[in-house]
Amino acid sequence: MSNVHGAFIWYELLTDDSDAALAFYSAILGWQVVSSGQADRDYRILSARDADTGEQHDIGGCLQLTQAMRQGGARPLWLGYIAVDDVERSAARIVAAGGGIQMPATEIPEVGRIAMVTDPQGAPFYLMRGAVDRTSLAFAADRPRPGHCAWNELTSPDPEAARRFYCGEFGWRKDGEMDLGPMGVYEFIRHNNVIGAIMTAPQEMPMAMWQYYFRCADIDRACQTIREHGGQLLHEPDEIPGGDFTVKGIDPQGAQFALVGRRTAGRD
Repeated sequence: MSNVHGAFIWYELLTDDSDAALAFYSAILGWQVVSSGQADRDYRILSARDADTGEQHDIGGCLQLTQAMRQGGARPLWLGYIAVDDVERSAARIVAAGGGIQMPATEIPEVGRIAMVTDPQGAPFYLMRGAVDRTSLAFAADRPRPGHCAWNELTSPDPEAARRFYCGEFGWRKDGEMDLGPMGVYEFIRHNNVIGAIMTAPQEMPMAMWQYYFRCADIDRACQTIREHGGQLLHEPDEIPGGDFTVKGIDPQGAQFALVGRRTAGRD
């Protein structure tokens, strides 16, 4: 894998109903879905078309939750994968820094080595060392690409401690901030390119979690599709610097998701 240590390289949906969930997201984001071919579990590969080149880029996967997973506390949600040079060493450093191990290092044949961990405040994510030297384009760091992830956002009850943790383990650095008033400071993070931000978790939901924003071609059309396909919008489109708009929602199976995109011409 040519992605450097600390880069976001994959996004994964855990869900109770893969068929229904992927029909929902494909209608919004235009994803193509194929089986991974893994005989021991229901895992689908999600890909998005690059509008400029016409190429399909694998951007993530969808894992059907088993009864055993649900009994163990798993629930529908999105998880991100961060590239590391050595999964075991990174996991050990994360534990030493106050994080935890949700799934120990595991080898997936022809895919790579992964582990699920949590940061010291409890936000889960994966570590991964891929089996092949192939650059992931799941996170569109260079330019906007519909269907790809465009932003990685961490809400944390202790954003300062979270920033120290991620910068220490993954080589990230702070790259400016924006004052959100009562909501605190929105700290931008950079790893080669600007990859996302860290902010204070709201008082009504004081938990640590990663939110991944996928780019849609049209934010208003996406909102309409969400409603038509049984999803729930948590708010109407919010304008952000640069002319894009964002929305957050909950899919029909209960996983929270986020979108970013331009607004339809003529809308205020």
